[in-house]
Amino acid sequence: MLRAANAHAAHAARAASRAYSGSAVRVPQLATFRLPEIANEPTRDYAPGSAEREQLLAAVAEMQSQTRHIPLVINGREVRTGTVLEQRNPGNKAQVLCTYDSAGPAEVDAAIEGALAARSKWEALPLYDRQAIFLRAADLTASKYRYKLMAASMLGQGKNIWQAEIDAATEAADFLRFNVKYSAEIYAQQPPCNAPGIWNRSEYRALEGFVYAVSPFNFTAIGVNLAAAPALMGNVVVWKPSQGAVLSNAIAYDVMREAGVPDGVMQFVPGDAAAMTKRVFEHPEFAALHFTGSTHVFKSMWKQIAANIDRYKSYPRIVGETGGKNYHLVHPSADVPNAVNNTIRGAFEFQGQKCSACSRLYVPRSLWPEFRERLAAGVEAIRQGPVDDPANFMGPVINQAAFDKITNYIEYARNSPDAEIIAGGRYSDADGFYIRPTVVVTTRPDFKLMTEEIFGPVVTAYVYEDADLDATVDLIGATSPYALTGAIFAEDRQAAVDLSARLLHTAGNFYINDKCTGAVVGQQPFGGSRASGTNDKPGSPALLQRFISPRSIKENLGRISGYTYPSNITSN
Repeated sequence: MLRAANAHAAHAARAASRAYSGSAVRVPQLATFRLPEIANEPTRDYAPGSAEREQLLAAVAEMQSQTRHIPLVINGREVRTGTVLEQRNPGNKAQVLCTYDSAGPAEVDAAIEGALAARSKWEALPLYDRQAIFLRAADLTASKYRYKLMAASMLGQGKNIWQAEIDAATEAADFLRFNVKYSAEIYAQQPPCNAPGIWNRSEYRALEGFVYAVSPFNFTAIGVNLAAAPALMGNVVVWKPSQGAVLSNAIAYDVMREAGVPDGVMQFVPGDAAAMTKRVFEHPEFAALHFTGSTHVFKSMWKQIAANIDRYKSYPRIVGETGGKNYHLVHPSADVPNAVNNTIRGAFEFQGQKCSACSRLYVPRSLWPEFRERLAAGVEAIRQGPVDDPANFMGPVINQAAFDKITNYIEYARNSPDAEIIAGGRYSDADGFYIRPTVVVTTRPDFKLMTEEIFGPVVTAYVYEDADLDATVDLIGATSPYALTGAIFAEDRQAAVDLSARLLHTAGNFYINDKCTGAVVGQQPFGGSRASGTNDKPGSPALLQRFISPRSIKENLGRISGYTYPSNITSN
């Protein structure tokens, strides 16, 4: 049944693409269509000897054997600028994975103008035709392009097999499919009341202008969603990928084009972030920013938009997910092995380069001896190395700048009288950017490593006195500007209820007896507030609503014969 639905989606996608080019033929919608059943893409295990492991590792080996060149793609045409940059393997600095053209002002302008030229036809395309395109993209992501996307994410971004699977394969497909489901739900929202002789209706227009999508290095799926979510709702998008993820994002863009996204609707434009952003924000048709990255950069962008506010045709939408200083709070009633293992996963999967990664840890004195022993032993046992060895739990951090920043924090802790490194603390950038998972213990809850975002494989623990639990809870919200993710570990149900209530505004994604990472589309919509972003929740209808501009329509089915009301009558 699902295969037939996908075949129908593919046919509709091809038809939509053909109709888009040349003269547009408007076909009336002759029915209300029912979508295929939408469910999360199943994860694969990649067990030893399995076909999926062999196929994935073959894709990794093939990608290592060649260097792809990636041009800009503007209005469906490949554009070469003469300014060529490289994306290297962070686990093997000598290996160039791809080269790519970098956009200058002329290319940015051409991308914007081309997108604007494509806007009216794309917005006019019926929703079900746009939905068919992105259902097809999801199917391609989960099948034909699965191992290619994963291999690029592994080699280019330092992910092991599991991290690539839950990102570039399953989450990317989930975003595409669930967004289709949510778009149908949004369009179905109509006014609940009609006065006699009146028919009220709501339409959901695209934004008037273009969307600027700026994607990060750490999640391939985020790049897909930043560009695809606004496009699904009828918007046109200028997509600037991170320099640390050009290869995987280019493959994702190939998926979009094969699925039937028309030329000009998504412009793939790698370039210098600061120069390109300045150019984009000066354009009067700039309609929205869709961003994932650092808090510092997001604040800078917000200021630039504010400074240009008088230029714009309409008030731009600003949608951003940024940093975090995410916590695990261990209650005295916690199951220690569970809390330890979840902390290891939450802090060190993908080298702590998740905006949701556990970075600070609060453990009661009564549990600390056992907790420390288990945590240190578990961390020291972690295998780390090249991503093409399935046994490695961790790989490299993304680049030299990240390596230098993270190791500076480690050295700060090593030289501080207020801290002790109890596991890890070693690193080398001789061949790749490898930093051992590091656990720091501090005597100060306001210690530098407890308050500043590190974005790497470092977790800092503060041991609190059991009697000081209430004061410790207050510290969580007071010592960090962020509010992205957090987790509590408690077997005492009343304690879990109380802690959840008291920590209400400290995290947009909150976990009980589970790690603070791993949100799943359709299950835990993701995002935080305070310095962590606008909390528009990718993976939910709330995000899509940021990229539409509703129009209310009132149709009077009757006619009036005069202009006065009964209240104007002065006598019987």
